[in-house]
Amino acid sequence: MNELKREIVLAGMADLHFKRNSQGSLKQVFLEISREADVLLLCGDITEAGYIEEARALVDELKALSNFPVIAVLGNHDFEQGKETEIRKLFRRSGMMVLDGETCEFYGVGFAGVKGFGGGFGNRALQPWGEQIIKQFVNAAIKEATSLESALAKLRTKRKIVLLHYSPIRETVRGEDQEIFPYLGSSRLEDPLNRYSITAVFHGHSHHGTHEGKTANGTPVYNVALGVLARNFPENPFYRLVRISLE
Repeated sequence: MNELKREIVLAGMADLHFKRNSQGSLKQVFLEISREADVLLLCGDITEAGYIEEARALVDELKALSNFPVIAVLGNHDFEQGKETEIRKLFRRSGMMVLDGETCEFYGVGFAGVKGFGGGFGNRALQPWGEQIIKQFVNAAIKEATSLESALAKLRTKRKIVLLHYSPIRETVRGEDQEIFPYLGSSRLEDPLNRYSITAVFHGHSHHGTHEGKTANGTPVYNVALGVLARNFPENPFYRLVRISLE
């Protein structure tokens, strides 16, 4: 029973880049997750190139997690073919909770998620002036941050978990070439995190980044891109387990 649990265990993973011919590659991993965790978090780039066939293949793989909570956000690769709406619907029909400014709750813990966007960090973040295309780029980041803030405002749970694809802080993209930092995340995503009491944040996208950091107010941020996990946790390279106390 949920009320008897003293903690929940979250399994975070991102950047699966699942292909049509990848079936069978993660089934055993998902079975392990079902034994070790209570909820699976998929933080974007679930498919390799945004094809519906790739999404269907991943859904078949996830059948190993029968009646197991799976919460996801899409990533930039999932948008590649312009089929993100269809992919989101397919995943939701399979039972996944795919968040795009929405929330859900399991075990008394609230979850909010958006894809996020780039733009850079701190006082060097891209600003909305100059050419129209620059303004559109910045406005896309602002829209994602606003969507996240709206989702967090709806949660009434004591513990709140945030799923993103792009990073909200510079710390977890360190290790990448500095030239691409602006394309890996945006500190605009951190602003709503600092206005609410967030328990933990999970993201992907930065394959060569750092596995863990903190927001300005001390909230832990976990980069669960598979490349990062394989490099830092070779004994368990596919997912990161994080325990959340319910007491």
